[in-house]
Amino acid sequence: MNNIVMVGITPHPPLIIPEVGGLEAEKVQNTVKSLQELAAQVKISKPETVVIITPHGPVFRDAVAVTGEDELTGSMEQFGAPQVIIQVPNDLEMVKYIIEEAAKEQVLGIEMDKQQAKKYDLSLELDHGALVPMYFLKKQLVKASFVHITIGFLSYPELYSFGKAIQMAAHRADRKIAVLASGDLSHCLIPGAPAQYHPAGQAFDQKLKKLLEEYRVEEIISMDDNLVKNAAECGLRPIIMALGSLDGCKVESHIISYEGPFGVGYLVGILKAGQFRKENEAGDRYYRLEQEKLKVVHDCESIYVKLARDTLEKAVQKGEKPQAPSPLPEELKDKAGVFVSIKKQGQLRGCIGTIEPTRKNIAEEIQQNALSAGLSDPRFPPVSPEELPYLVISVDILMPPEPVTGQDELDPQKYGVIVKSGSKKGLLLPQLEGVNTVDEQLAIAREKAGITSREQVELYRFEVKRHY
Repeated sequence: MNNIVMVGITPHPPLIIPEVGGLEAEKVQNTVKSLQELAAQVKISKPETVVIITPHGPVFRDAVAVTGEDELTGSMEQFGAPQVIIQVPNDLEMVKYIIEEAAKEQVLGIEMDKQQAKKYDLSLELDHGALVPMYFLKKQLVKASFVHITIGFLSYPELYSFGKAIQMAAHRADRKIAVLASGDLSHCLIPGAPAQYHPAGQAFDQKLKKLLEEYRVEEIISMDDNLVKNAAECGLRPIIMALGSLDGCKVESHIISYEGPFGVGYLVGILKAGQFRKENEAGDRYYRLEQEKLKVVHDCESIYVKLARDTLEKAVQKGEKPQAPSPLPEELKDKAGVFVSIKKQGQLRGCIGTIEPTRKNIAEEIQQNALSAGLSDPRFPPVSPEELPYLVISVDILMPPEPVTGQDELDPQKYGVIVKSGSKKGLLLPQLEGVNTVDEQLAIAREKAGITSREQVELYRFEVKRHY
């Protein structure tokens, strides 16, 4: 049944294109030569269609975007090389089949045509995530149609299932397909790297390289979330999707090269697809694995989180109004401001809270804010019954805020911050992903309150007790 002839793993730094990088490209000659070898292997495999999966372009929280125009076009103009232009035919039949097969896997695919692009105010021009690997294929005179896919911020098992949909679509179209996963590894390998130095960078890159060499797919899908986050990478999701296209196949893995002279990991690899065996398909194994991990999290929930979850579940499933626990546990009798945060598959799904107590006790504060976060956060649709088993909830109990005289008294890892200007007030919790400096924390808090950078503000800080 296998129509996937090979999977390639390719980085996409624009500087490896000579017209862009010039002399800088000489510092990554191993990567350049490896991509030339990869492109040559694609040509030898004679695919009728090349599917390129990139982390850049139209990216959705709950869906995977597939470009749906007749031609795929782009240039390296923004990198100073307008003469580098790529224009290739789009395999619209494969686009249609991939989206339909993904729906069977219960993963949403969106065909991004001009109408959809206008709706979301997005560009359909190819960016460097697709253009860099296409450049090397063009140099090798690879003659094929293409499909352009952008990752979604879905769970890893869902991304793997979307890759499986590519395999099924290839079988349905009876086409030979090569899949390229475009993505760089860690962006924090050395001091001065684009994402600043973090020791997780080297650890992540070496672990992923080893797992790919040994083709240990389940361990790749189960990589530690903190390690992935701290590595500041953009290649794992495309790779997982590409691995899904090989589901059930015997695979020969070959890492051609790895280097990171500029602080970003560039890995080039080839996964050759061999015999397909139905009994080797992963099926829903990765979904079961995810459910097992979530069960552990849910079983260990604190009294605060259990109350938030119970309140939300009863409201969503039965329409019940919250009832305070009776008798009321000692931990819930005090008064305090409370924030309830909801995540699904690692992405924010809702967050609502109160700076100061507005209810008789912490229990009622939690219940009200759990309902608001799940059902009334204007950034998200209300939580559906089907989503409930996948939610991870945390509850922050706020300590009373205290005024500060300057930024040197703030720390985004220890303190939340409140900025106030007249009647406008903005709050940001501590320990938020992607908020690493006081300047970032204050800028976001100002934005939330509608306070410009020119306005004078009063600053307050507060500590929280976070419960999971």
